[in-house]
Amino acid sequence: MDRQLLIKTLQSFRSSTKLTVQPLKVRRAKLRDFRKHLISAKAEIYAALVTEFNRDQLDTLVAELLPLVQIIRFLERNLTSLASPVTLRGSLTTFPARTRLCREPYGKVLVISTWNYPLLLALEPALGAYAAGNQVILKLSPRSPHINGVIKTLLKACFSSDEILVINDELSLDETLNARYDYIFLTGNSSVGKQVMRKAAENLIPCTMELGGKNPCIVAGNANLRQAARRIAWGKFFNAGQSCAAPDYLLVQRDIKERFLNILAAEIRKMYGRNPLDDNSISGMPDNEAYQRIVELIAEGRLICGGDRDPQRLAVEPTVIDRLPENSPLLTGEVFGPVLPVKEFATEAELLAYLNDLDRPLAAYCFGGSDKLKRRLKYAFSCGAVVFNDVMLHFTNMNIPFGGVGASGFGAYHGVKTFTTFTHEKPVMEQTTLFDLPFRYPPHRRFMRRLLEFFNRLG
Repeated sequence: MDRQLLIKTLQSFRSSTKLTVQPLKVRRAKLRDFRKHLISAKAEIYAALVTEFNRDQLDTLVAELLPLVQIIRFLERNLTSLASPVTLRGSLTTFPARTRLCREPYGKVLVISTWNYPLLLALEPALGAYAAGNQVILKLSPRSPHINGVIKTLLKACFSSDEILVINDELSLDETLNARYDYIFLTGNSSVGKQVMRKAAENLIPCTMELGGKNPCIVAGNANLRQAARRIAWGKFFNAGQSCAAPDYLLVQRDIKERFLNILAAEIRKMYGRNPLDDNSISGMPDNEAYQRIVELIAEGRLICGGDRDPQRLAVEPTVIDRLPENSPLLTGEVFGPVLPVKEFATEAELLAYLNDLDRPLAAYCFGGSDKLKRRLKYAFSCGAVVFNDVMLHFTNMNIPFGGVGASGFGAYHGVKTFTTFTHEKPVMEQTTLFDLPFRYPPHRRFMRRLLEFFNRLG
């Protein structure tokens, strides 16, 4: 579809008040059909992501294909119950009325996806919005053109453009935002989030924002250091560190820091070898701009391991850096790459004081620590999620909501939330006409006056 026609199509999409919601059986059948097409296209998907980032096929299977198939199956199997009205308890003032909660689609939903997990982060919210009965406009990231072509072909085989309309690089984000939407779902960084929010505010459009965050990873003195090092190395350097939920920096207790960093370097060598860039399983950056940004970040501090790069493949080997100045970009901004900065702390009190001065992250990870520290992280530290003794795996659990808070975003999806995020929960109350309770109407009789006197004596 050419640019001008696409703009006209966006502007002509019917509003939510005129939306004709497809029957559940039609939506279920289309989701099932798409799942089959998705599985059949796995070879094309693997090939596109190898071309895009040199990503290993197993990583694509674990991080994108399996979770996506899982969420589509969930929507297929639970569509009827998710869309059914929920009966709510009444109250003394509404007796004997029946009250239900009806989930109705918002209408026209814009889903803005990103490039680091381009298949999952585009299709899970888009299919969730469609399953909920919405008309979907999916804006793909221009940084992942090869997989975008596969996504577009898959969607075109199963959905009409009135159901899911895909925008690739035909329109900029600003041009896409010029149309009127009923809901916007964004996966991206905070600068794009602010751009979308400004536009949404003009028309009071509700949004879900899945943003990044500087996720702390704490290693306390009583942690299982070897296990912690192995799990942190896996989570940080998976997909070349280009994961919004990855550990962004280490906070290591001073007493064990040197020992832990030696173990961490050894575990990285075990996973990636002494010359990681010789291993074709190392993922690269999407473009030269992203590559140069990471190269510039590793120009200061004490190098624990890594630091080498390959400009031809736009790849940087897993890198750990210590002794950074407080104003280093590695400690003040989200890294989003294969570089792990290290900061030390002496006491848990010092650690908590430091964390509470920061923006709220998408996730916080903690290995070891006292019961008091764990309680504080659970109940007194605000973040998208807390994970003890592991990293990243909560994102792969499609049964729990995933989302941020504050600077790391708002709203959530996964599981039930992949459906309910795209619906307005509308209360519907139906009162009886068989009788009426006379004391609700003026003039107020003795019973109501006594009720007032009784209430005023309370307290």
